[in-house]
Amino acid sequence: MARMARLGWVCVAAGVLGLASAILLLVVEPAVAPDRFSYPFTPGGFAAAQVWFFVHHFGLLAGLYGLWRSGAVGRSWFGRIGAWGAIAGMGLLTVAELVAISGAESAHPSPRTDVIESVYGVASILIGLSLVVAGLAVIRTGRWQVWGRVVPLILGVYVFVPLTPALFSSYVFARLAIGGWMLGFAFLGWALVKTARDTATTSGQAPALEPSR
Repeated sequence: MARMARLGWVCVAAGVLGLASAILLLVVEPAVAPDRFSYPFTPGGFAAAQVWFFVHHFGLLAGLYGLWRSGAVGRSWFGRIGAWGAIAGMGLLTVAELVAISGAESAHPSPRTDVIESVYGVASILIGLSLVVAGLAVIRTGRWQVWGRVVPLILGVYVFVPLTPALFSSYVFARLAIGGWMLGFAFLGWALVKTARDTATTSGQAPALEPSR
């Protein structure tokens, strides 16, 4: 249970910091024109920000790993594919944050930034579809109660509405939508923490049911 709680707290922190990062990107004074891929930062500042996002995403990965380890998706292939698909998608998104540095000095749009954004797109769709599958599994197993049981499904659906449309609308709407998604991950982390606490209380620190390997 201690490990589950730690994974949950890491995800909570990542969600809150992700929301703060989105807000920072909205209020920071732009150093370059909007037609530069590094906007609002200089190429050097953009590279530093991308390294931060790379590190930050490991906190989101902790939450997705915790979702699988909690047993909330059940033992079926359906739930396991959903959980591991989300982890794989987030892993690809994490790598994409470093790949994006290669376009720091590029105009936007350009052939290079098109390729970079396609990687982001594939990763995001994989995360969204996988979390929808995992979220349905969580609801079906019923091991998470009340609000927690719908959080993974909401995180998956959110990728398609409103996140994807916002990414194609404007810089401001995109940052707001990303911030909202990060807040959702904070709720996922809190669901893990609450599950760990409730299980410890009701079972006297008995280990949580985990999916078979």
